[in-house]
Amino acid sequence: MPNATPQATAASNLRWVVLGLVFFASAINYADRQIIALLKPVLEADLGWSNSDYAGIIEKFQLATALSLMLAGWFVDRVGVRRGYAWGVGVWSLAAMAHGVAYTIGHFTGARIVLAVAETVNTPAAIKTTTAWFPAKERSLAMGIVNAAPNLGAIFVPLLAPALALALGWRAAFLITGGIGFLWLAVWLVMGKRSDAVEAAGEVDVAAVEGAKTPWLSLLADRRTWAVAGAKFLTDMGWWFLLFWGPDFFHRQFGLGLGELGPPLALVYGLAACGSFAGGYVASRLLAAGVNVNLARKGVMLGGALLVLPIPLALGAQNYWLAALVLGIALAGHQAFSTNIFAFTADVFPAKVIGAVIGIGATAGTLGGLAIQSFTGWTLDNGGGYLPMFAIVAAAYLLALLWIHLWAPKIVPAD
Repeated sequence: MPNATPQATAASNLRWVVLGLVFFASAINYADRQIIALLKPVLEADLGWSNSDYAGIIEKFQLATALSLMLAGWFVDRVGVRRGYAWGVGVWSLAAMAHGVAYTIGHFTGARIVLAVAETVNTPAAIKTTTAWFPAKERSLAMGIVNAAPNLGAIFVPLLAPALALALGWRAAFLITGGIGFLWLAVWLVMGKRSDAVEAAGEVDVAAVEGAKTPWLSLLADRRTWAVAGAKFLTDMGWWFLLFWGPDFFHRQFGLGLGELGPPLALVYGLAACGSFAGGYVASRLLAAGVNVNLARKGVMLGGALLVLPIPLALGAQNYWLAALVLGIALAGHQAFSTNIFAFTADVFPAKVIGAVIGIGATAGTLGGLAIQSFTGWTLDNGGGYLPMFAIVAAAYLLALLWIHLWAPKIVPAD
């Protein structure tokens, strides 16, 4: 851009650094959330846990997450992303490290609840930061990159956490992975000072960075809020179902043991990451080519829904690699769809309320995830097999697109 102002050039360069920080915060968020599942056998052996003890800790974590998401969205909108993100990462990192000095079920439960509450800041803060720093034509790709972070975490965290536990002990694994968040926090605070001049020049949406009051009544009366909430309820069922039951599916269907699950799951989540990038990239290219926002968003969502539709074929796969391919393509479709739900939210709402709307949507998505977890357990205990859940997931994305279209027939960007 030969005529770009120094502030515009600085903003263009700095926004990608900020995006990188958001990406790594999301990856750290996933790592701190999942490490307890990876270390479960060691914790059971060392602390004498039963499966019910472990299940109780996880249930309380999920319940705390569901109850905190709307509050997290309000918090980020109220104090702004710079301070909100800093507080969130600082508190959840401290809670993650607290696992390393816990000895009783009560200690672990308390640490998990604090972790859950603080970690809910990540999703509204990540989306709000991306909205503030990226213009509409680049926002889809940026959100696709951020949305890929959990997928990459699902590949690399299983390699890191067990290695640390074997070399240094499980307590050190919690302390080290939790401490990474404080390194991120130091960089975030330094970058915040560097961004002051860019914000003052009008290259960043200050309303998102600083904070404002949340108009809850008007948001709950807005049809577009319900479009986001309903779509998240329907589509997050698929994500949470495969996240918690995918390994069990491979074990039941193909007899894979613990040491054999890594490669097929890496393929599944590697493809999911590709779907996140692709969903953002394709939408950005369509918008750059002059396609209107309504057609670009819903067109990519339709493509994602069609990728999920064949997921029941995994049940008839002749080998686990073919099943992993089917599940990976389905999760790629999920991530493409999810990226454009977030981008749709940023399209139609002003930046000052993005956190609250994302919080509402994430709450609905968590409730959808809890619903399918309960249904899956009941179905499997009663001999139903995996077909009912796969059928629900296959249909959910087309239903979510229809839901969005009914509540938001035409996507019109906010001023």
